Amino acid sequence: MDFDPASLKYDANGLIPAIAQDHASGEVLMMAWMNEESIARTLQTGNVTYWSRSRASFWAKGETSGHVQRLIELRIDCDRDCLLLLVTQEGPACHTNRRSCFYTALRDGAEVVITEPMC
Repeated sequence: MDFDPASLKYDANGLIPAIAQDHASGEVLMMAWMNEESIARTLQTGNVTYWSRSRASFWAKGETSGHVQRLIELRIDCDRDCLLLLVTQEGPACHTNRRSCFYTALRDGAEVVITEPMC
């Protein structure tokens, strides 16, 4: 069966959440939004492209930083309303220069930074 991005369940703005995970380590790197066209661009190029809500434009991961994400596999959840992108990440995934955007943990009621920026 061929994949049709239109078969996914998008929100009222035509967006679907996409979680990027390192394909080798399983580390969750980031969450961003995609639309039908950004999914198509990602599948065509092999480089992950998201939809930037703040800029209202396409955002090819790494286009300015060089920290590109190369798609290894795209997975669709059971409700077809969320994507899991298994990727190879070059450099940090987070704009704070950390490997992952999930660098703050809640421990004993306090926020604790658990990962420092990469050099």
